[in-house]
Amino acid sequence: MTRLIAIAAGLVAIVGLGITYAMTMMQGEDDQFAQCRASNVAGGASQIGGAFTLVSETGETVTDKEVIDQPSLIYFGYTFCPDVCPLDNTRNAEAVDLLEDRGEMVKPVFISIDPKRDTPEVMAEYTDYVHPRLLGLTGSEEQVRAASKAYRTFFQAHQPTEGEEDFYLVDHSTMTYLSLPEHGFVEFFRRDVTAEQMADRVQCFLDAR
Repeated sequence: MTRLIAIAAGLVAIVGLGITYAMTMMQGEDDQFAQCRASNVAGGASQIGGAFTLVSETGETVTDKEVIDQPSLIYFGYTFCPDVCPLDNTRNAEAVDLLEDRGEMVKPVFISIDPKRDTPEVMAEYTDYVHPRLLGLTGSEEQVRAASKAYRTFFQAHQPTEGEEDFYLVDHSTMTYLSLPEHGFVEFFRRDVTAEQMADRVQCFLDAR
């Protein structure tokens, strides 16, 4: 009897594994970008991205639909960031230039998580220095937090020292997000990805549309 129960349990486990495998394979087949993905998002790519309203570097109120009107590389940071943000934005700009050389137009986007200091004027000066097509976005604290929440990013300002209220650092996540107008978020890139690697992976997504 014990042996029969063990055999039955084994058959159930095998069937269960078969169903899981089949579902995984079906999901892979349904994902037109499966061959391009190098990252996994718990719950799927639909868990990241979404609607937001921000203020552009020219002072205009813009929505996510207006911002992501072409393939876009989105990065959350701040202009007073001493080292991480300049390197990441420069890497993203280099990837955009590599793609443009291939005939692909991808928009670099920089969303500030420090709206207190990053006014539209400050953002414009910063983005003009990094890349002529880099779009800088800021907004109210509520708008910025909503955009950050949509992309599941983190940021936390340090408490400034007395007498130096304008000089403080902000801890923040450092992913760059690829979003496509017709698909929304599709991939994220870590800091260790080079401009060449980023360009190649973005190209894969563009070719698979």
